[in-house]
Amino acid sequence: MTHMTLERPAVVASTRGARTPRRRSLRSEQIGWLFVAPFALIFLIFLVAPLCYAFYLSLFSKGLATGTVFSGLDNYVKAFTDPAFLNGVGFVAGFSLVLIPLQMLLSLAVALVLDALTTRFARFARLMVFLPYAIPAVIGSLMWGFLYSPTFGPLSQITEALGTAQFLPLSPDNIFGALVNIVTWQWAGYYMIIIYAALQGVDPALYEAARLDGANAWQIAWRIKVPLVSSALVVILVFALIGTLQFFTEPQILRPIANGSIQPDFTPNMYAYTQAFSYANFNYASALSFALGIVVFIAVAIFLFASNRKRKGFSQ
Repeated sequence: MTHMTLERPAVVASTRGARTPRRRSLRSEQIGWLFVAPFALIFLIFLVAPLCYAFYLSLFSKGLATGTVFSGLDNYVKAFTDPAFLNGVGFVAGFSLVLIPLQMLLSLAVALVLDALTTRFARFARLMVFLPYAIPAVIGSLMWGFLYSPTFGPLSQITEALGTAQFLPLSPDNIFGALVNIVTWQWAGYYMIIIYAALQGVDPALYEAARLDGANAWQIAWRIKVPLVSSALVVILVFALIGTLQFFTEPQILRPIANGSIQPDFTPNMYAYTQAFSYANFNYASALSFALGIVVFIAVAIFLFASNRKRKGFSQ
């Protein structure tokens, strides 16, 4: 009897001790969801709900005689056969082929130079390179619009003072390069910070070992640093691809002073914006937006598949 009375509390105590961590973990999970709830609520209200509503609109068509009728996927078929939309997709695709390699090479070169510097000037240089990204895209576009202006811009005044032919960055022949310059100026610093942060995570012992083996600064940068930050380069490439295919702010801001060089269907996003707010064709504009999302998803998926396959080939 005595033996049984002594053993039973031990069993009860062990059982209580086993339940306590589970209760604590359940309580911590509830607290975690409580902290996440405000963001989740804002995410649902301001992103998921508008997307669902836009998709709902894209399934209908509105006419003067017919009114609003259910059209299914007809708007999507129309979008992918619309020459204006396809021309805009072709432009941003060509724009990406020029802009993204230029941005990546420039940001990589600047990050490698700043990583090699150990003076106080390096901190100041990092801040100056990153500063354009801190400027809102609208303000940056307005600033470059002032610089590009053919009437009161400093570039036209300089060419006029030199007596040479007036340089018109926003002319049809130069608008492509002018936009490449603006977007590179805006985003190269941000990409540089990503690469620089990845370089800071590399063990300096690798550099010392390479120097002992006789490697110079160029060989260390090209054969050690660049391969070790390849994952950061992939992230940058994905960000740049998504952002460039959704190109909108800069050409939309510069359009009033571009003298016809930037048309309403210059990019797919501009075309969707024009359909929605110039022609009140919200149903077709919603379909155009989702059609562009499909194009972006396919482009990113193809790139990620190709990069993963290439990595597997290297590992084998």
